[in-house]
Amino acid sequence: MKPKIVILDYGMGNLRSVQKGFERVGFEASVTHNKREIEDASAIVLPGVGAFGDCMENLEKYRLIDPILRAVEKGKPYLGICLGLQILFSESEEFGHRRGLDLIKGRVVRFQPDSEHKVPHMGWNAIEKKKEAPLLQGINHGDFFYFVHSYYVLPEEDSWIATITHYGIPFASSIWKDHLFATQFHPEKSQKKGLKILENFAKLIFNGHPELD
Repeated sequence: MKPKIVILDYGMGNLRSVQKGFERVGFEASVTHNKREIEDASAIVLPGVGAFGDCMENLEKYRLIDPILRAVEKGKPYLGICLGLQILFSESEEFGHRRGLDLIKGRVVRFQPDSEHKVPHMGWNAIEKKKEAPLLQGINHGDFFYFVHSYYVLPEEDSWIATITHYGIPFASSIWKDHLFATQFHPEKSQKKGLKILENFAKLIFNGHPELD
């Protein structure tokens, strides 16, 4: 059976732009909230923009939380983008205490603005590689990616951090834990380097090497 990448449609996020990103690097990805298609997927992608609580509520509304958890339990590669990173964590302080998927232990907290750093953090910023994750092949220390966010993740284990970025403070701009990979930045908006990350993810699937650990 041909490998299949599914982008989860839960009513939020740049779904079509992520799909077009995969197409630009030569791979197909379908956008769906159909549970059977998600069950049959080789890998899942969860983009997102907006509020943490709205994201979790929409996932519940479309009954997608259990399919996501089952896919992860089966070891299917997961790519999270922006909110797709944050909801992996245990909890967020956005608009009060909100529970996440708790697949990665840690919290989501808000940037504290100062005279030089406005919130949200918006625009191009550089990453520093902390470890050689498979999805970072061809990505260099100091490469720039596009960010739009007011909150950032605090994982309990520093070993899960793949890259950091500085915005007043150093924060985790991507995470790699087992078969979970997620970015705070938007690969689909980050031109050539961002497309390289999508290509790396797709190649892991289509080349028959889905294990990310």
